[in-house]
Amino acid sequence: MSSFTLASQRSIVCFSHLRWDFVYQRPQHLMSRLARSQPVLYVEEPVPTDGPPRLEIRTVAPNVQVVVPHLPADETAPGHWAGEVRQGMMLDTLLESQDISQPVLWYYTPMALGISAHLPSSLVVYDCMDELSNFKNPPEALVARERSLLSRADLVFTGGRSLFEAKRTLHPDVHAFPSSVDVPHFAQARQGVAEPDDLAGIGRPRIGFYGVIDERLDVDLLAEVAAMRPDWQWILLGPVVKIDPASLPRPDNIHWLGSKRYEDLPSYLAHWDVAMMPFALNDSTRFISPTKTPEYLAGGCPVVSTAIADVVHTYGGTGLVRIAEDAAGFVEAVGDLLENGAPARSAEFCWQADTVLDGMSWDRTCSEMAVLMANAARARGPRPGGRPSVLNLIDLNEAHA
Repeated sequence: MSSFTLASQRSIVCFSHLRWDFVYQRPQHLMSRLARSQPVLYVEEPVPTDGPPRLEIRTVAPNVQVVVPHLPADETAPGHWAGEVRQGMMLDTLLESQDISQPVLWYYTPMALGISAHLPSSLVVYDCMDELSNFKNPPEALVARERSLLSRADLVFTGGRSLFEAKRTLHPDVHAFPSSVDVPHFAQARQGVAEPDDLAGIGRPRIGFYGVIDERLDVDLLAEVAAMRPDWQWILLGPVVKIDPASLPRPDNIHWLGSKRYEDLPSYLAHWDVAMMPFALNDSTRFISPTKTPEYLAGGCPVVSTAIADVVHTYGGTGLVRIAEDAAGFVEAVGDLLENGAPARSAEFCWQADTVLDGMSWDRTCSEMAVLMANAARARGPRPGGRPSVLNLIDLNEAHA
């Protein structure tokens, strides 16, 4: 992978709504690779503390430090101006202590402008991996903050084609970078790895899913397909967030196995017959480009998905991912793959999958981003900032209201 190298080896300060240790996905893949040439500070959203305000700093990967603000509980709400001023001042102290000046500012959440808009920078990148305003309970100021971020950003990356179409007219330099994959990691599933203990007692055929279990999952569809085929085993891995766990269907043939480490996912994938993506078709899934699609294929597992636009566009014609419109179609597609498709992890299926996945690596994505970043940085000089103030924060909230 070619390195992103500015003349002065600028540090990257990444602001994310996703915890580094939550689910390993796009931010972790990109930041760990960019850190091969630039130090990375990965700044998370604040957590409440009973003690004095502070920054928790820990090293999570080579050249990557995670920064977690600990604040009084009443200052942790998104957009709370006093909490944001406090975070901005603590961030200033941290950057000064590490001799970081004019860093690359990389945003996954526009809400982070409230703690960082004052910072001088060498480059501002908005990596829009999701349409956060369409998710459940978004911060009130999110839309206005995104407009402010788009006006400040030098580059905008999007996590898929649908997001690119939605953002391309809002900024002069928008580039689509759909979900990529670490093929060698997931290809371990093709090689007969040991079966996890909590999977070993479950019968076959097994239809599996891993990922965050939230409002994007169509739990009604899942209940229907499980009822239609009680002899099939439906397996789901991942944390349950923003929805009540009691609302999840729990017949004997649906198995909720909880969160798993990224390192362990290939060992589960290796013992599934079909992978599934039973996403609801709603506002929260309108622009998603699921990272798990190429991961499933790299593991040698055929896929059945609902009609997510980016999945249909990228994989619908490959024969490796079947698209289902409803529960009956979902069951029919799984059955056809089990009876007539190339078996999971067979040489035929893996050859077809490798052909589709050629060129879709995170290394390649990171290299292409790095070229754009280097060019954009050369095209502009350092951008001055100023100290955070209540007025600045009010402007961020109300400028586009």
